[in-house]
Amino acid sequence: MENRIKGLSMDLEAANREKLESIFPECFTEGQLDAVKLLSLCGQYAADDYEKYEFKWRGKSECLRLAQKQSTGTLRPCPGESVNFDTTQNLYIEGDNLEVLKLLQKSYFGKVKMIYIDPPYNTGNDFVYEDNFADPLARYREVTGQAAKSNPETAGRFHTNWLNMMYPRLRLAANLLRDDGAMFISIDDNEVDNLKKLCNEVFGEDNFAGQFPWRKRTAKSDVPFGISRDYEWVLCYARCSDFTARLEGGTRRYFETEDFPGRPWRIHDLTKQTSAGERPNSFFTITNPRTGEEYPANPNRTWAITRETFEKYLQEERIVFPGDYSFLNISRPAFRYFKEDDMAKAGDKFGYIPVSTRLPAEIGMTRDGTGEITELFHGKVFEFPKPVSLIKHFVKMATITSKKDRDIILDFFSGSATTAHAVMQLNEEDGGNRQFIMVQLPEMCGEGSEAAKSGYGNICEIGKERIRRAGKSILERREGRSASGRTGVPADVGFKVFKLDSSNLKVWDDTPVEDGDAEGLVNRMAEYADGIKAERGELDLAYEILLKMGYPLTAGLSAFETEGLRIYKVSDGEMLICLQSGITTEGVEKMAALRPRKIVTADSAFADSSAMWNAHDLLEKRQIEWKVI
Repeated sequence: MENRIKGLSMDLEAANREKLESIFPECFTEGQLDAVKLLSLCGQYAADDYEKYEFKWRGKSECLRLAQKQSTGTLRPCPGESVNFDTTQNLYIEGDNLEVLKLLQKSYFGKVKMIYIDPPYNTGNDFVYEDNFADPLARYREVTGQAAKSNPETAGRFHTNWLNMMYPRLRLAANLLRDDGAMFISIDDNEVDNLKKLCNEVFGEDNFAGQFPWRKRTAKSDVPFGISRDYEWVLCYARCSDFTARLEGGTRRYFETEDFPGRPWRIHDLTKQTSAGERPNSFFTITNPRTGEEYPANPNRTWAITRETFEKYLQEERIVFPGDYSFLNISRPAFRYFKEDDMAKAGDKFGYIPVSTRLPAEIGMTRDGTGEITELFHGKVFEFPKPVSLIKHFVKMATITSKKDRDIILDFFSGSATTAHAVMQLNEEDGGNRQFIMVQLPEMCGEGSEAAKSGYGNICEIGKERIRRAGKSILERREGRSASGRTGVPADVGFKVFKLDSSNLKVWDDTPVEDGDAEGLVNRMAEYADGIKAERGELDLAYEILLKMGYPLTAGLSAFETEGLRIYKVSDGEMLICLQSGITTEGVEKMAALRPRKIVTADSAFADSSAMWNAHDLLEKRQIEWKVI
């Protein structure tokens, strides 16, 4: 049946092939791509030069195949572990991030504004992210049983194992970014060079945006070579040239306001580093004619203009005083000017002063991140967390948008969920509507660790509890402000929890049966007849349908009853899901009358074959897409 939903993630290879064939159909012969012809159309002609620059390691080609191999998994909802499950737009996903990234492809392809990750550093310690090329889900089950493997430098594949882990994940992550999105990656000295080469390949060298040095600690003396490695790095890569980093607080280069429509303007400092003796005509007091507030010149830094020039600029409305515009952070008068030949640069791309790779002094170190965890949990339950201020800085840099926008921030090595904490805190501070998606492997806490002593079995338990506690703290501070008369749009401090598992839909076992084993084949067909695993609930199925049909996991999902059937309504009725048995023609008519774009039913759900064929005819006439599971 062509309209059947399969228990597989998005087929990335088929999708890429279709896009390529639609653009260059002449490069396909009998369904096969002629790579040489494709390259020639792009002006690159085959040569016998095998000595070319490229970044290679053992296992690279297998990694690419692994990234594009369809997943047989799904994400099962866990309302009991969530906060505000029915209303929140935030997600916490427990599972192997490689499989989770595959499952998110169809629903979140090109929709994520920013990705921040702090992947495992290659230190030679236990290395749980070692993938199974044949059966990724089997490897995930092994990892959740905590059969961690080490990656010692003496193994000869110290860098190779780490690259094999990172490459497929970065390939999948890049697909999720919007065209104006960017990825930020924390890394230390061990792999920073390899990571940059890897990202150059995934994103393209031209989309390297910057490398930020972050001071993680104060200097120590007991180090090799006598040089303390006090810095780590944050690499930034853009999805394409549409991304522009920006920060609020006086960083706009141009402004366009109602008093000067169509004429972007910028400001310039009105003072000059000269003394009153050098420029006596510029040593005077400026008075704001609207407020009467006075701004005297400094004897060692006079005004850059004379009193006469000031009066001229005031008449031309070229003087900007403190408080004139809420988006300006100035303490002294400034000069507003219009440079007509720069107006073409006043658009969004050129409208902001470049962000420096030098991080602000107020961004904390590892000890600050540890202090934040300790304050929340009354104990040190997580090693080496990043400070919230560091992540907030990069989130602000990537998501300065209107408050109605819902920029998605993804972290698929979420650890203690610092990124979720940063997003919620920033939303509360500036009224933003950013959403987060956290993904974390449920690595067990070490025996005898502070986390284990505190009752936390794995890192996911710490991450989820941190979001709960951070959200509660944010709400308590909001209540304090409300009591003093300051209110605003409440921040979303909830999150939906999902856990990686095998698909709710039975995947056909295509392993060959022994010759003559007709009974074995019949039994296999009988087992597959209904296509749905008996132990799975309707909510499990409904959310898998959302993923496989390309809807986000936060799409509105509500149930109602008609004709004795429970029906799930998705996105205000855009799609209807009915998984109960006994669907009659009347039931189909009731659903069609609601004018959905799509209807999904179970294959065996119809009362009889007549009802099924009537449904086919009715939905086809109404131009309603019908899918079965």
